Amino acid sequence: MSDPIKVDFSDKGKGKGGASTKEVLIPPEKAGLKIVISLILTAVIGAIVYYFMLPPMNFGAIEFYMFWAIIAAVFVGCMAVLSKAVFQPEYIPYVKKVSVAPIIIVVILGVVLGIGYLTSSVFFRADAFSQLISFSDETDLDSSVTKIDSTVDFSNVAMIDKSASEKLADKVLGDLATIGLESQFEIATEYSTQINYNGAPCRVYPLAYGNIFKWLNNTADGFPGYVIVNMNTQETELVILDDDGVEGYIKYSPTEHFQKNLLRILRFEYPAAIFGNISFEVDDSGTPYWICQVIEKKVGLIGGDDVKGIVIVDAVSGESKYYAIEDVISGTATADDGTTSNLLWIDQVYDASLLVQQYNYYGTYNGGFWNSIFGQTGVKKTTSGSSYIAMEDDVYIYTGVTSVTSDESILGFILINQRTKEAMFYNTTGATESAAQSSAQGALSDKGWSATFPILINLDGEATYFMAMKDSSNVVKGYAMVNVSNYNIVATDNADGKPDLALCIENYTKQLKDNKDVVIDVDTSVDIEVVVPDDSADDSEQAISVTGAVTKIKSQIENGSTCYYIAVSGTDKYIRVSADELPEAIFYEAGDTLTVTYYESDINGMWIENAVVGYAEVTTE
Repeated sequence: MSDPIKVDFSDKGKGKGGASTKEVLIPPEKAGLKIVISLILTAVIGAIVYYFMLPPMNFGAIEFYMFWAIIAAVFVGCMAVLSKAVFQPEYIPYVKKVSVAPIIIVVILGVVLGIGYLTSSVFFRADAFSQLISFSDETDLDSSVTKIDSTVDFSNVAMIDKSASEKLADKVLGDLATIGLESQFEIATEYSTQINYNGAPCRVYPLAYGNIFKWLNNTADGFPGYVIVNMNTQETELVILDDDGVEGYIKYSPTEHFQKNLLRILRFEYPAAIFGNISFEVDDSGTPYWICQVIEKKVGLIGGDDVKGIVIVDAVSGESKYYAIEDVISGTATADDGTTSNLLWIDQVYDASLLVQQYNYYGTYNGGFWNSIFGQTGVKKTTSGSSYIAMEDDVYIYTGVTSVTSDESILGFILINQRTKEAMFYNTTGATESAAQSSAQGALSDKGWSATFPILINLDGEATYFMAMKDSSNVVKGYAMVNVSNYNIVATDNADGKPDLALCIENYTKQLKDNKDVVIDVDTSVDIEVVVPDDSADDSEQAISVTGAVTKIKSQIENGSTCYYIAVSGTDKYIRVSADELPEAIFYEAGDTLTVTYYESDINGMWIENAVVGYAEVTTE
């Protein structure tokens, strides 16, 4: 039999008027055992919660506080159930007493989180948020944007956007039939990455299981490969990692479950790390890896996300290695044993959403918190979209910058290296990307085609939006170019559903020539003379001939005509050629061998403005 319940009928513990001021503690039968059982149950349930929730043991992560709040609630709940307090209220005071310790812990964590929230608030730390990213003071268009001459191919320009590439990637999955795995997998689009692969802009796609039953059928072997789409040529390939077996298949992925789940592997190996974006990449030899951001809080306790390093996980073996951001930026990491690792093949360390967020902090709060609300002097933000530009061996995110009034014009554009976070701002006015898309679609309104998000290129020194035009099935039907500074200059190809890039370029350059308001600046940063023959030169003056390779070509619209300034090896001067006098000049490109004959007059290197002249002889080899 249980002990009788003892009730104190005296007046002790009562306040004025006989009201009770102290709750009576009535311990349940075998109270000590119930506490032990509650602790065991809390540990078991906590382990299960941890296994699926995977919170970082880090005061900078909100999940950390959530996890311990859940643990405290589980303990209190177990005590309430085991002591029967949920059915017999007289045991509630006892449960409250036993639960004091976990409740105090939760309260302390809540206070820490509250203080951390205040110290991380933009109200108090606007300046710190604005300094998460910095920009070069001077940015040259030629060095910051994919430079294309009208005669050069677009081999490093992505001709399609993400949605079109996804359509191509999905179509190639039928090739899985060659290894008897048709209809088992789908494209994991959320982890795809645009990379610079062997000099070409490509997007790589990992695979995911079609459903839970297909996971059961294939998880033992893993994913047979990945899909790679060349964003320039639109060639698409399903890369099978091991045709002779499954040893080389991808075993670890964010779309896997239980012990093969990538996040679970990372959490168990790095329990305190705060992981950010996870992307799928391949190195120069085609080996697949997962690139996992490790985040640090730069502002207060929980604010100002930035990348402190990355964990690279071999998608086949599951082996992982942490690299500090300094090593990633330098492109080389040296291990304790002296061996070095090349990290230059990595393209996405900073994802687009993080970089856009950091720029918006910069643009919004660089003048202080109150200025962002009232005066809004110098306050700006990114436009509603972004694209990617391949330059050298890296990938840059591109997006326009506009005022907070969200009008249809840009104040400039930003380019940010996704590996190093090197950021550049180019100050120019013009149309937003959405306005350019509308212009391109308006030019082909009878077709009903939609424009991809524009890619910014430097065409003959002119900032230009380049877009592919797609039908309702995401199939590219044509191309369009829109001038950034004047979006009324819109050029398309023949619009017959057969994309013709050369014709689009020709139509665009013709419109530039016809529009007298558009001027393409000559590069004055090069210390080179501009030579224009003097029509008044004496006939006895000896002509000068120079034969050499073209090293540089710049163009200028003058009185509606295009003039080309050509630098040829063997002379320290620019040779000026009018397209009206020499139409084939439009086809000259760097590397061509030219023989140029001109007269050395007494112009002393001065540029005769608006002069349109020809040459005695210009021949190509």
